[in-house]
Amino acid sequence: MSKISESLDAGTSNVAKYGILAVTLIVAYQAYQIIYNLYFHPLRNFPGPIHHRASRLPWAIRHATGSQAFHTQKLHDQYGSVVRIGPNHLSFTDVRAWKDIYGHRVGSESTMNEMAKAHTFNKTIRHVPTSIINADREEHSRFRRALSHGFSDSAMRQQEPMISKYVDLLLKRLHEECGDGKNKLNIEAWYNWTTFDIIGDLVFGQSFRCLENIHYHPWIEFIFSSVRFGAVIVAMTYIGLSDLVQVIVRVSANAVNRVQKYTEDMVKTRLAMEKERDDLFEGLVKRREDWGLSFEKLCASAFILVLAGSETTATTLSGATFLLLAHPEILEKLKHEVRSSFKSVDEININSVNKLSYMLAILNEALRLYPPVTSTLVRTVPPGGDQIAGRFVAGGTFVEVQHWAMNHSKENWKDPWTFNPDRFLATPEEAAKAGNKLDALQSFNVGPRNCIGRNLAYTEMRLILARIIYDFDLELSDESQRWIERQKSFALWDRIPLYVHLTPVKR
Repeated sequence: MSKISESLDAGTSNVAKYGILAVTLIVAYQAYQIIYNLYFHPLRNFPGPIHHRASRLPWAIRHATGSQAFHTQKLHDQYGSVVRIGPNHLSFTDVRAWKDIYGHRVGSESTMNEMAKAHTFNKTIRHVPTSIINADREEHSRFRRALSHGFSDSAMRQQEPMISKYVDLLLKRLHEECGDGKNKLNIEAWYNWTTFDIIGDLVFGQSFRCLENIHYHPWIEFIFSSVRFGAVIVAMTYIGLSDLVQVIVRVSANAVNRVQKYTEDMVKTRLAMEKERDDLFEGLVKRREDWGLSFEKLCASAFILVLAGSETTATTLSGATFLLLAHPEILEKLKHEVRSSFKSVDEININSVNKLSYMLAILNEALRLYPPVTSTLVRTVPPGGDQIAGRFVAGGTFVEVQHWAMNHSKENWKDPWTFNPDRFLATPEEAAKAGNKLDALQSFNVGPRNCIGRNLAYTEMRLILARIIYDFDLELSDESQRWIERQKSFALWDRIPLYVHLTPVKR
């Protein structure tokens, strides 16, 4: 018996020794990583907080909890135009960084590799079909060529009757629901319903019927619920837990499968339409056989087109509305511009709203103060390194310009936290003298991967805002004060309701 006891004691002692050894090795490795990151890493001379320079964990935690973009902006205020926000991760607010990171390579640079999207952020879930958002350089160029006509100015004019149909329905619904100003309406949701219905028709040939039902389609509800989840899996991948992420995605596959089924059904309906449609999706449909585009790739691209073509537009309209209601003197100037420009609602169309210069300045200032995408447009520096904003950056480094930080930089803007549309009424030279670098605002990004939906976004925003300002006097509900600062951002905003009172204008 004593021999058995001694044997067990020896075995337990060995397990304890191996356990201690394993813990010691882990601690030693982590200590080595921290020392390397702080003193020997190629980015060791770039400024930033010691814990960010030492470990990826601080960035990951802030990203998963919706505060990363705001924290990075404060770091730029403290450290300057380039900040090391992770051991291998730099953020820039120098205007030159837009071109250096995202721009076209020309001349002697034309044979160089583009700064590719970082897979840690762009391909978090493995084995997903490629789309315009995550395709490599060659395939991305083909996608853009196929889709470019659908987003052109001429295409927007051809689609005007369809777009106007949903804007008319929005105004009809608002008149029915506003209670002559007594009811509070969540205008943020109304904007979303409108932009999703429009983009649904432009991509799938059918709307989501949000305005008709005054409710979100389940497909759209899934998108909103996945914003936080997406940030968590990016954060996990960032700290090296990619394999665990794939397991989590498989476990939660039911929700993913449901939205995939919705998308597939809508794409099938679109493909079954016999008559050609001069819409956003037709370019891919026409080239489906020639390019060997799989049904899965078509679905993936349709999903991205709907998300990018609706959510960001609704976000900007919501931000512009809040900022206007928080600044009554600016709202009054816009009301004067809109109501003095049109004798009747029939005169408000795509062409006529383009003449509203003050409205455009308001939308640009809203894009600056409340950018639809706040951060994580991350690229990887090609092997051999490259120059960014006058600094050499080693190959393999994650680099980005974060819209929130760039747009609130005191180096780029005079009074960066002030809502001042007038800054966009000046010429670039006049603005620069006043302390505003207008080219710092790149809401739709720059270069070969800039947002293809710029024309559609401005068309919808101008038309919708002009119609609402023409038809209603608006007042912010007390519970929506400080609306922007009470939100979190997981690259996309986790928006909260924006309650307003709408009183029809008596004519």
